[in-house]
Amino acid sequence: MSAAEAHRPAAGAPLPTRRPSTPGAKPLPMGPVVAQPPFDSDEMGATLRTIRGQVDRVTGLLVATQDGLVLAEDTRDVEVESVAAMSAAAIGLAVQFTTQAGIGEPRTAMFEGESGYVCVFPVESSLLLVVFGERDITMGLFNIAAKQALSLLQHVVLRQRVRTVRANRRAYFEEGSAEA
Repeated sequence: MSAAEAHRPAAGAPLPTRRPSTPGAKPLPMGPVVAQPPFDSDEMGATLRTIRGQVDRVTGLLVATQDGLVLAEDTRDVEVESVAAMSAAAIGLAVQFTTQAGIGEPRTAMFEGESGYVCVFPVESSLLLVVFGERDITMGLFNIAAKQALSLLQHVVLRQRVRTVRANRRAYFEEGSAEA
C-alpha cells in the first residue's frame, strides 16, 4: 500500500469536521471587519497641496472615486467634476484596451496636449489620481513626477487605512472586554 492510499479515507467514511477551538469564544462579527473609511475632503486636499509642493512640474492633482466623483482637488482652471467623470471613463477604456491587447491591467492612462499633460492612475480599487503636468516638460519627466505624486498619495492612503484598522480592532476588543 502506498503512502497516498494509506491517507485516503475509506469509501463511505464520514468526512472530518472542524470544531471550535474554545467553546465560549466570542463569535466574529458578520460582514467585513474593515469597511472603506470615508475620506476627509479637507485632509485629502491638504495632502494634495503638500504633494504638489513636493513634486516639481506638477500643476494640479485631483482624487476621484472609481465612479467619477470628486473626493479632493488642488487644481486651477479645471472643471473638476467633468475631469473626475472623464478620469473614470479613461481608466475604464484603458482596462478594455489593455485586456484586448493582452498586456494586463493598466497602470495609467496618459494624455499629452499642446499645453501640458494629464495622467490618470488607479490608486487602489476605489480611488483614482489625476495628475496635471506643465507645458514645457518631456513626457518622461512628467511620467516620473506623476509616479512620484502617486507614490506619495498611496503612502497617505495606506496610513489612513492602517489607522482605521487599528481603531476598529481596538473598538472590537474593548467591546469584548467591557462585556466580560
